[in-house]
Amino acid sequence: MTTLAAAREIEHLMTLHPKGFDLSLDRIARLLERLGNPQDRLPPVIHIAGTNGKGSCAAFSRALLEAAGHLVHVHTSPHLVNWHERYRLAAEGGGKLVDDDVFAEAIARVAKANQGQKITVFEILTAVTFILFSEHPAEAAIIEVGLGGRFDATNVISRPAVSVIMPVSMDHEAYLGDRVELIAAEKAGIMKRGCPVVIGAQESETALEVLIETAERLDCPTVVYGQDFLAFEENGRMVYQDEDGLMDLPLPRLPGRHQFANAAAAIAAVKAAGFEISHRAAEKAMTSAAWPARMQKLTQGRLVELAPKGAEIWLDGGHNPGAGVVIAEALAEQEEKNPRPLILISGMINTKDQTGYFSAFKGLARHVYTVPVSKSDAGVPNDELALRATEAGLSAEPVNSVADALMLLRDSWDGPAPRILIGGSLYFAGAVLDENGTPPT
Repeated sequence: MTTLAAAREIEHLMTLHPKGFDLSLDRIARLLERLGNPQDRLPPVIHIAGTNGKGSCAAFSRALLEAAGHLVHVHTSPHLVNWHERYRLAAEGGGKLVDDDVFAEAIARVAKANQGQKITVFEILTAVTFILFSEHPAEAAIIEVGLGGRFDATNVISRPAVSVIMPVSMDHEAYLGDRVELIAAEKAGIMKRGCPVVIGAQESETALEVLIETAERLDCPTVVYGQDFLAFEENGRMVYQDEDGLMDLPLPRLPGRHQFANAAAAIAAVKAAGFEISHRAAEKAMTSAAWPARMQKLTQGRLVELAPKGAEIWLDGGHNPGAGVVIAEALAEQEEKNPRPLILISGMINTKDQTGYFSAFKGLARHVYTVPVSKSDAGVPNDELALRATEAGLSAEPVNSVADALMLLRDSWDGPAPRILIGGSLYFAGAVLDENGTPPT
């Protein structure tokens, strides 16, 4: 797939419009009106917000609907390697990433309708989502919030089939507030009066209270993880339970105990949106769901070939303390099943709590190699990131690249084949997939 035409359109837009986010709905509402309000002509929408787990919930929701035979559009952000990853259009046999010519034409049309007025590139690309999803047939659309909820550009959807709030924790404090209840209130902004709401597993009781209070105030039919539905492991299987009974399912393909709650939220969301999910479809979905750079096992590629012989390599784009905890728990589970020394290769950006992320791995990781993030201007210098890891109680050293870290490890390693986690940023994870020659498809 050539990415030249769409990439050229986006690069041109980036020279015209400011980088980053400017949280407001006025500009995108004005633009969508000029485009004929395509957001009002979508199939039933599953709208997903939260700090962590949004992408996994989207992946499970897609897998559930496709296993049940439905045609599904999916919008996620950010992308890892190519912009096209943000737009998966419904197709028989499973959704496909948007074709380059279709994508480029939609970008050009939206940019023309904007008539050069002040706007962010994310808002233009969100309008592209609504154009694409309204003009290609589907029975459902899964739309992930970009940042926050209340003023996110996707929040012009007036009547979602269901609003889903995944785990809320500290992140993007500069935009969303410096207390978890303020962040929860921003995420709750996607709830619409009278429309169903699913609240995923929440670590913070304060966040949960804000979400439930908001849903009650808006008279939303609401189901809450741990109260109205839940999932747990039993005899090497995942059991999902809600008011309709139990489903005995295979363990989710996405590794880590936190994926039980993500999968459960997706089942609850798809049901709340009005779709019937058979036991057979749920079984198929658990074993087919895929979500790149979220505890993704790398088994081949240019970088993999540089690692010590027999090494087990995982890639995860999680980048905040909450994500660090669930990744560390997933790796601790792997350690119980198959003990190996754990090595981290980490790159992070300067808007994240780096020490908080690393703290989750204290006592678990043997050593950290810190590297620059090539795909972001906000990358933390590798020597500074090594200091943050040291502050968290880890042994750390800066190196120039992932390839250098893997070769250094290979040349100096003496002992059982290591388990390697590459991660700390979605930008970083995307660069790794690109360099490895294994971009998402």
